[in-house]
Amino acid sequence: QVQLVESGGGLVQPGGSLRLSCAASGSIFSLNTMGWYRQAPGKERELVALINSGGSTNYRDSVKGRFTISRDNPKNTVYLQMNSLKPEDTAVYYCRFIATMNSRYAYWGQGTQVTVSS
Repeated sequence: QVQLVESGGGLVQPGGSLRLSCAASGSIFSLNTMGWYRQAPGKERELVALINSGGSTNYRDSVKGRFTISRDNPKNTVYLQMNSLKPEDTAVYYCRFIATMNSRYAYWGQGTQVTVSS
């Protein structure tokens, strides 16, 4: 299995920034997609950003221009740089790993809380 450990969450004021990180370990497939999802209380978990092994990215519209996903393949780590944070970004952010060759090999991190509030 793959273990995913997130860090970097916290409390910030609107307009502030945070950088989340997710370190993967275990039986890691070199061809994979990693990303970030988030879930606010009472809402469905939603995609924030994805990045595949080759560096191609996808973002949900509401974070384009504000968030940047990146990865360090030798370190098996994915990052999410979040700028210009808004209260609606408040959620638990979860790291996601999906093996390219078989999507059944997919794993979640434990989540890290991001709170944007004055």
